[in-house]
Amino acid sequence: MAFSAKTEYGLVSLLELAAIHPQGGVLQVAEIAARQGIPDRYLEQMLTSLRRGQILRSIRGPRGGYQLARPPAEIRIAEVVVCLEGELASRGTAARQSAEFEVIGGLEGRLEQARQAILEGTSLQDLLDERDQRLQSQVMYFI
Repeated sequence: MAFSAKTEYGLVSLLELAAIHPQGGVLQVAEIAARQGIPDRYLEQMLTSLRRGQILRSIRGPRGGYQLARPPAEIRIAEVVVCLEGELASRGTAARQSAEFEVIGGLEGRLEQARQAILEGTSLQDLLDERDQRLQSQVMYFI
């Protein structure tokens, strides 16, 4: 199951904030939106959800904006996904009681368990480290 656009945008925004977290940095919605090409109003809704989920904190005032509420290593991707997409609802299969549908349902359950384990085992810091590694490998020196 792929991430929704909302979750992708939310994770990208969190990566922006995670990169400046050690300095206590704050970013405004317009800054993140401009850097990542995300509509301002849509981004504001996502960041508000993440604030309500206690992943972000908002700072008021002219130099205000958003910052991570906790260090990136303490923020699990699973909690971000739940905050932005909600809990995964199980689909009703009462009308489908054949062995074939039971087997497929079992496969879907195992896939979801594996996905959840990966999301629980991945922190925002892990994604930031991977991003930084990719950026580092793109740097080329010419003599």
